[in-house]
Amino acid sequence: MGNAIRALVAFIPADHCQKYVVGELQEMPLDRMVDLSGRQLRRFPVHVCTFSELVKLYLSDNHLNSLPPELGQLQNLQILALDFNNKLCDLPNELRLLQNLRTLWIEANCLTRLPDVVCELSLLKTLHAGSNALRLLPGQLQRLRELRTIWLSGNLLSDFPRVLLHMPFLEVIDVDQNNIRYFPSLTHLSSLKLVIYDHNPCRNAPKVAKGVHRVGRWAEETPEPDPRKARRYALAREESQESQTPALPLPLLPPSS
Repeated sequence: MGNAIRALVAFIPADHCQKYVVGELQEMPLDRMVDLSGRQLRRFPVHVCTFSELVKLYLSDNHLNSLPPELGQLQNLQILALDFNNKLCDLPNELRLLQNLRTLWIEANCLTRLPDVVCELSLLKTLHAGSNALRLLPGQLQRLRELRTIWLSGNLLSDFPRVLLHMPFLEVIDVDQNNIRYFPSLTHLSSLKLVIYDHNPCRNAPKVAKGVHRVGRWAEETPEPDPRKARRYALAREESQESQTPALPLPLLPPSS
């Protein structure tokens, strides 16, 4: 039934569609959350920005291609989900006014760069920016000292983002499904708990501190191949086995007469 309604709404002219799906939102919900995901919206519902006490706003899986400056009025917002809009290519500068934002979903859009305004969200803890067309990350990202989790899978990264090496407070780094060929050491990232690097054409696994979980080639069970190390290990093992081989007892000589 849900799919049938969505299909029907898709044929309604944009203005009528907008009124149909958000017309009931005359007052801010008691739970301070608005969920308009999957409503075939083509324009951001600006009147939602009058709900100044709003804490959670979900606009996932729509057809938005821009966001209005009025978004900056939602200064109590903690969660903003804009993922799977596909046509969203940038974020407004007014987003910097959302200084209480903890979680931002911008996954599965048309971002070719991470907007600089994201680096001004000082309390941001979780950033979902996968499935875009990002090739690098801005150096200003290291300003986000509250950031703990960053999801970057399915982008166009050819190098591991250097800025992440200067963010020791990160706990989760996901760079799955990119074009990274070489991983630098991550052993100095003292807060790191999980790094996901699978589906990259890498020739090495990222080195991590003890206790950090890795997901990718040569991760936990299979050692990273290194022919020289493997040869040295084999020789050392052979020498060790030889040194541990017990000496054969000397034959007993008959007593002399």
